[in-house]
Amino acid sequence: MRKVSIFFSLCLFCLLVSLSVQAINLNIATPDPQSSPITLAAQELGRLIEEKTNGEITVKVFPDGVLFGGSPSNVVKQLGSGSIDMLTLSTSLYASFEPKFTAISVPYMFKDLNQLVNYLDDEPGQILAASLDRLGIKVVGYWTRPPRHLTNSKKAVAKVSDFEDLKLRVPNSPLWVKFFSALGAKPVPMDFSEVYNALQLKVIDGQENPLGVPVSAKFYEVQNYLSLTGHILDAWVVGINQQKWNSLSAQHKKAITEAVNEAREWKLAYDADNKQKFINILKDNGMEVSALSEQNLAQIREVAKSVYPEFRELVGGDFFDRTLKFVQ
Repeated sequence: MRKVSIFFSLCLFCLLVSLSVQAINLNIATPDPQSSPITLAAQELGRLIEEKTNGEITVKVFPDGVLFGGSPSNVVKQLGSGSIDMLTLSTSLYASFEPKFTAISVPYMFKDLNQLVNYLDDEPGQILAASLDRLGIKVVGYWTRPPRHLTNSKKAVAKVSDFEDLKLRVPNSPLWVKFFSALGAKPVPMDFSEVYNALQLKVIDGQENPLGVPVSAKFYEVQNYLSLTGHILDAWVVGINQQKWNSLSAQHKKAITEAVNEAREWKLAYDADNKQKFINILKDNGMEVSALSEQNLAQIREVAKSVYPEFRELVGGDFFDRTLKFVQ
């Protein structure tokens, strides 16, 4: 009888332990389609988190802005309030909440991705991460984005004068407006979710994004020309709701941080491996691709540098100067 009692006691104890160790569920929101590089990277992140926590944390990725209706300002607030657990969002879209983030998007600021990675890992990146604490957002890490290039439906853009009067969709950021206005274009701030229809209806002539975006969003259906301008290197913030983060154990925090760092390496490799593939897809779907000469790129860079005093005001003088000093 005593052995039976001990057996049932052990069974009850095991049942109570199993009930107390419940899986933690995380949702991760991304702004781009299912097949986009950022959503694929988020899926890899989810796989790594589940693997590193032995399934104690389960992850579901929601692409294409479905959790936030495509509105960047809403999603930042949703992340801070906790209705979204994790989010991958461009650094440029945080600029309306913290102007210092604008520094990353200054045209031709960084010479290559390695320099951008070093910047994000060093003190400037830490300052930017800390600036989101007041929004209830913990920055777990940063992922890089490939260079942004120009597409349009009207003409090949190979030199500064070719930008004249092109109606180009840009993110809702004064920096993009000032830069493309200086080139002679007509920038139109617009949420990404509206871009395809605006291109289709000829409300705008073109847009600019890393190569994976016109592929995953099928902009080749409504665009004829790709110009390899490489004008901006920006990044992704991988953020988590601060209260959610605080509720996690030290082991789970360590696992998520490691997973974010490993997923960054995965994405860097993915972007490098697929650059030519994306160009070929756009070509195969009828787009004409132009590689700009070094002389013409230098002229575009000079236009960008002529606007640096205005960019400095947008960023804030001290942080802009800190960024310039870092990249020199």
